[in-house]
Amino acid sequence: MITYLCKHEICRKITVIFDFITRCYDKMSNTFTPFVYWAQTENQITLKVDLTDVKDLNVNLKETALQVTVYGQGARGLNNYNFNLNLHSPIDPNESNYKVIDRQVDFILRKQACGWWPRLTCQPQKPSWLKIDFDKWKSEDMEDNEDEKRDIRDDYPDMYDKLHKEEFGYRKEDFAKVYLVIYNLYQFVGFIYVLAVMGIRYSRDGPDFMKETYTTVGNPLKFIQLLQFLEVMHPLFGYTKSSTLVSFLQVGGRGFVLFFMIDGEPRIQNKSVIFYLFLVWCAIEIVRYPYYILRLLNIEIAFLTWLRYTLWIPLYPLGFIYEGIIILRNISYFEETQKFTVSLPNTYNFAFHFPSLMRLYLLLLLLPGIYTVMSRMNQLRFKKLGKTNIKRKYK
Repeated sequence: MITYLCKHEICRKITVIFDFITRCYDKMSNTFTPFVYWAQTENQITLKVDLTDVKDLNVNLKETALQVTVYGQGARGLNNYNFNLNLHSPIDPNESNYKVIDRQVDFILRKQACGWWPRLTCQPQKPSWLKIDFDKWKSEDMEDNEDEKRDIRDDYPDMYDKLHKEEFGYRKEDFAKVYLVIYNLYQFVGFIYVLAVMGIRYSRDGPDFMKETYTTVGNPLKFIQLLQFLEVMHPLFGYTKSSTLVSFLQVGGRGFVLFFMIDGEPRIQNKSVIFYLFLVWCAIEIVRYPYYILRLLNIEIAFLTWLRYTLWIPLYPLGFIYEGIIILRNISYFEETQKFTVSLPNTYNFAFHFPSLMRLYLLLLLLPGIYTVMSRMNQLRFKKLGKTNIKRKYK
């Protein structure tokens, strides 16, 4: 962390020096930078260039860059002004436009992929002349909250702190993004490895391999599953916006089945249901984690998005059925061995019957868990795939 902060401080000082050199060059060349105010929606970026009496406007607009030179009345009086912006993500130059009005120059930049940008520029240092347009500002959390948008300037200090975290908190955003990309990539590689080993062994040994599934891939899958408990913590740290309850139900349910039901009872480990359960788990995750990685990189592949929000429809019920079969078959085994059961008398005067917990889990957690998780996924699916972007044209 100290090394990271030192690097950030060095970058900040370099940026200050660069800005100073730029200002000196501007003074010598009689060219200055105007104030530029920006805001965004999910589909577009708006820019307001604070200049009047505009003449000789030249605009060079590319997918990831905007260059403007102009003569007009700004903070430095009547002078030549210019600015360059290297954008955070690609835009569509053909769908973007600009216009000159009495008091400013307005730009509308259409995003290639719908989504909220964490900042306008690709570099983590914000130019001193780039400001937030509070009249038009929106964020993902404010999209549907009209009262919050209306009162933004009435609550300026609190809103400034919010925007500071959203747009100026580059260290936190960059660190979280890098961490999440690495985590999701590691999990994707792990599940691909498990699935590849299962596929190779099954193609070589046929159905006989099913009895050896846990012996072959159990250890790497346990390690991956332990790492998945981090996903319960991500919403608490603000790294993701997923539901903590749904994450806990998914990860906790898998952990209970893997570590207690399968790893805790050797006689269930050679059953074919283990093969089918691991196959379902891997099929879900090798789609989910690449989707998360591309979202972090502001890349959207329509087919992958469709898979992410459709594949769960058959796979989630199958996974719950296989988990239920394993728990049901294990009840008699744990009744016989009394493993994880605490009987009286003992020093703490405490009794715990593990098979009863398994029955309660099936009755009170597994079935409600199916409903909770699938309801949440159905809401997300409707949000992502249920809306149409087709524009109707009327003659």
